[in-house]
Amino acid sequence: MATVVTEKLSRLFINVRQVPQLLAPLSPSTVSSSEVPKVFWKPYIHTGYRPVQQTWRYYFSTLFQQHNEAINVWTHLVAALILLLRFQQLSRRVDFGQDLHAQPLLIIIVASITYLTFSTLAHLLQAKSEFWHYSFFFMDYVGVAIYQYGSALGHYYYAIEPSWHEKIKGFYMPAAVLLAWLSCAGSCYAKYRYHQSARLLSRLCQELPSGLAYMLDISPVVHRIFTAPPSERADPALLYHKCQVLFFLIGAFFFSHPYPEKWFPGKCHFFGQSHQIFHVCLVLCTLAQIEAVVLDYESRRQIYSTLQGDLAHNFSALCLFTVTCSVFTAAYMARKVKNKLSFKE
Repeated sequence: MATVVTEKLSRLFINVRQVPQLLAPLSPSTVSSSEVPKVFWKPYIHTGYRPVQQTWRYYFSTLFQQHNEAINVWTHLVAALILLLRFQQLSRRVDFGQDLHAQPLLIIIVASITYLTFSTLAHLLQAKSEFWHYSFFFMDYVGVAIYQYGSALGHYYYAIEPSWHEKIKGFYMPAAVLLAWLSCAGSCYAKYRYHQSARLLSRLCQELPSGLAYMLDISPVVHRIFTAPPSERADPALLYHKCQVLFFLIGAFFFSHPYPEKWFPGKCHFFGQSHQIFHVCLVLCTLAQIEAVVLDYESRRQIYSTLQGDLAHNFSALCLFTVTCSVFTAAYMARKVKNKLSFKE
């Protein structure tokens, strides 16, 4: 027994000794910030960048290399695979094709997988060139808009209490569509128009619409949390909803503030970036949210079937409208980027 414990401690010591190696430029093909265009620069990240103008095969191969986007790629890739597996499990007991009330559940799951996939591709492939850097992140913002709409719908359809539904039913879903599109448009414009030199304006364009969207989208959940009677406070769905709110708020802080890399400039090129922490928190938020919505779908049918009636098809149409508007906005901004870069050349 003592021998086994000694061996485990020895292995742990070896692993701990390897930690500093994770903070070094781990791939010989990475370059410093001075060797890539300024648009690729990240605050306090001085190296670990991948060279531009390589083949697509090269950038796909960097999935298995260590660079300053590697953890951003893998956090959302793993989460997308987890949700695909969860969707497969749910499809065995949920009739997504015939059950009208299952359509919003399908939308939020597909929206979650979409934003995670788009984010994975953006962080993996954006280093190809300046044009593709902009284009892939515009695509990422489309995914975020779709997810925002899916979240709003899931909360409005399944989680809402009748008293709050009565107050917001006249404007909630149209406002959710508008704010999801504004979030996409604002993020695309901020990416196109501003960079590190206009950080405040960039944050205003990107974070204000997203913040307003979140305040609206989460309102049914917050109302339910604060008005739940003592007999319902142990509801597992309510616990998951509380977790998703907590993880989102923590993630929002790290999205807006460059810690801990600001404390260790030049040391967090592979591990320890605020955006990586944001990714992890957002993944945990999404996973908790999906579990909460699934539990609400299974246990609150009498409530939501009375409140929503046969409106599921209308909400699906609104989802398609949101996707269409966001895609056209991203395509328009990509066109402006192409013209801008052609003029610069």
